[in-house]
Amino acid sequence: MPEDLLRNGGVYRMKQVQISEFEPTSSGQMAHFYRIENASGASVTLCDYGASIVSLLVPDRQKLLRDVVLGYAHVKGYETGGEYFGETVGRCCNRICHGRFVLNGQEIQLNCNDGKHHLHGGYRSLSRRIWQAECGGNSVAFTTESPDGEEHYPGNLQVTVTYTFDNTNTLTIAYEAVCDKDTICNLTNHSYFNLDGHQSGTLAHHMLKLFADSYIPIDQTSIPSGEIAPVAGTPFDFRAYKPIPAAFQEDCVQIQNAAGLDHSFAVPSDSPIQAEAYSTESGIRLTCKTTQPAIHVYTANFVETPADLGKDGCAYGKRGAFCLETQNFPDAINHPNFPSPILRANTPYRQETQFHFSLKGEA
Repeated sequence: MPEDLLRNGGVYRMKQVQISEFEPTSSGQMAHFYRIENASGASVTLCDYGASIVSLLVPDRQKLLRDVVLGYAHVKGYETGGEYFGETVGRCCNRICHGRFVLNGQEIQLNCNDGKHHLHGGYRSLSRRIWQAECGGNSVAFTTESPDGEEHYPGNLQVTVTYTFDNTNTLTIAYEAVCDKDTICNLTNHSYFNLDGHQSGTLAHHMLKLFADSYIPIDQTSIPSGEIAPVAGTPFDFRAYKPIPAAFQEDCVQIQNAAGLDHSFAVPSDSPIQAEAYSTESGIRLTCKTTQPAIHVYTANFVETPADLGKDGCAYGKRGAFCLETQNFPDAINHPNFPSPILRANTPYRQETQFHFSLKGEA
């Protein structure tokens, strides 16, 4: 057990949040790290640039700590990288077809930053700024404001994302937002996981289970047709554990469209958990519980991060990690059969996701 843990009445408790400087941004603002370590030595390191997860150290079956999330070595990566490693994305994550939708009878045209579509909140995503941080106990709350008209979204949107890391190796992400006008809001975290360690470069040892009977098919530009399709008989059937690479059936049109998995799965709100994964090599198990109606699974199909940008000098490549992006359905504003992403004026937005780390066979 680390020597500098605080001791209270014979019981070891969480350390205070440790704050350190990262690097200045291109505008000269200093970005900071916020590290939360629990009693076992497991830890999460966050950054105020993009309210991001930059490191997540959890024990493997040999009781060795492994960093299981990909990240950038320099703040420049968080400013310009198209992978969104660990970042909070929004106002509306995922894609909006042609960046266009109708709200209260008015057509709104957002900036299109992904070809002819709008992705993850546009050029000025919530991930592209320094957030204000407030620390307390084993939590860090990041707050920012997106002004009326930013990326052409209506209303002044205030957002708070609170990360809490506890002694059970559970990372809780609580999202809160409020806007002074009717708008749309769909927030997620874009962490890339590799349970063998971020430097592993392969998903060969990864097993995945999703509590999802249906998924959202997409076209060649990753826009949903509006169909909610059954997973049965498709590469998207993860209702029982199977290797992630087993889904890469190159003769499947949906896999071709995304060059791998880049699809949303409809998950039940009444399930104790909505997804779980583990590595047969490290033994590390990850479970995901969320209040959101979907988990978007992405297998890093277009990641090409050179070693000078990757964390610890690591080069990251295609299908070397996976994302479990808890969110609403993609392009939901343009599909009335999808859950509505509309956030009414002065109405609180609240969602929560928990990532729990253990060893396969443990609770």
